[in-house]
Amino acid sequence: MTADPFDPRELLANSKLGVLATIKSDGRPQLSPVTPFYDRADESIYISATDGRAKTRNLRRDPRGVLEVTSADGRSWATAEGSVTIIGPGTDPHGPEVEALVGYYRAAAGEHPDWDEYRSVMVSDRRVLVTIHVDHVYGEHIG
Repeated sequence: MTADPFDPRELLANSKLGVLATIKSDGRPQLSPVTPFYDRADESIYISATDGRAKTRNLRRDPRGVLEVTSADGRSWATAEGSVTIIGPGTDPHGPEVEALVGYYRAAAGEHPDWDEYRSVMVSDRRVLVTIHVDHVYGEHIG
């Protein structure tokens, strides 16, 4: 009996923590822990981030991103690469920028106990929605 083949997209879909790599202005990588949501249907990864932080500054300058996730035991890993778009930050709690973040939260975590509070925090924290449009996925299971 053979084991099911490893599917790195499955690991991406089930991972709640990953490392986002962006490119600094001097060409070196900048790494940030993030909470990604991978939508297999549209081959996109969504990440909520704060505007003005290193990762968002880097992505606004060079819109290429790489996300890596690992299994809990460290024996499997998956990497997704792609071009990035950023929505936001928004100034209106009911504007399209905040609505995009609401959609991300619902897809990743379900319903929020207080949407008014969430919307207010997204505006005050200057949150943005980073979308990696995945064009390449690879990984490995060591087992």
